[in-house]
Amino acid sequence: MNVASRTSSLQSYNLVLYRQALHPEFFPVAGRKRITHGGYEFEAWIWKGGHALRFEYRDSITVEVVSDASEKLPEKGRVTTIPCAGEKDHDGGGTERINYMTSIQTETLSDHLYLGTYHELLEHAKNADALYVEWVDENNRPNLSMLEIQRYADQVHVQAYHCRSDCSLVLRTQTIFEIKTR
Repeated sequence: MNVASRTSSLQSYNLVLYRQALHPEFFPVAGRKRITHGGYEFEAWIWKGGHALRFEYRDSITVEVVSDASEKLPEKGRVTTIPCAGEKDHDGGGTERINYMTSIQTETLSDHLYLGTYHELLEHAKNADALYVEWVDENNRPNLSMLEIQRYADQVHVQAYHCRSDCSLVLRTQTIFEIKTR
């Protein structure tokens, strides 16, 4: 695979932040997890190559979507769109009641390193009781999307990994949703 095709596949990923709930019809959901705790509600959806996270506290909602098809998502309620290529941090975009922070890192690996990373993350997903979906592409190469979720009294931490074999991409996001204390 040449560098140009790897780069263009990587460039299609975006993190989109919303201040309203989204309907699951926008996503080919393969798995979901819901947590209600300490006055907040959290829901995670995962699909092949993407995820959506919703944190709701009282009348405030913050939603994160990571997808390679963000152009198909609604504009209504959208706060920002962040390209995932490279390494970056984002703090803000939550609401008057919710703090939102995320860190995004992408790596395009050699085929050997990609397969090693894929196997390591799959094993971790199984041992950590993470939410994940695995699949093979048209060339019979393995792919993985995984969400590892930690619940705390006033916050939720999510580590997400998307391994895409078409470009040997590993996309990682680390996200914190936190109830604001005034």
